[in-house]
Amino acid sequence: MTINKITPKELHERLQGEEKLVLLDVRDKEKYNQFHIEESCNVPKSVIFGLKESGEITLQSLPKGQEMIVTCTTGNSATKCAQILDAHNYQVTVLEGGITAWKAYISSLRDE
Repeated sequence: MTINKITPKELHERLQGEEKLVLLDVRDKEKYNQFHIEESCNVPKSVIFGLKESGEITLQSLPKGQEMIVTCTTGNSATKCAQILDAHNYQVTVLEGGITAWKAYISSLRDE
């Protein structure tokens, strides 16, 4: 099973367009509240890991027919969560390098 990835640059370009993206931030609430990509929703990884254990979908609000971009701090937890969501037939893509790479990319835009 291969999970799609998107770079911060590609995500930024897509966010500038008309496309409505679903951004899923799987970090804990405290980290999410400190900084997150605008328009993202917070579903902590513990909730998604619970799907694997219970086998039940408790995330009825997440769209199955629409791509979700999954983020975390560095991309590792997002990849694990994406694998679980993919197994439950969600369309998922992981932000390469996570929020750390996103912040660095946005910072580089400001420096130009």
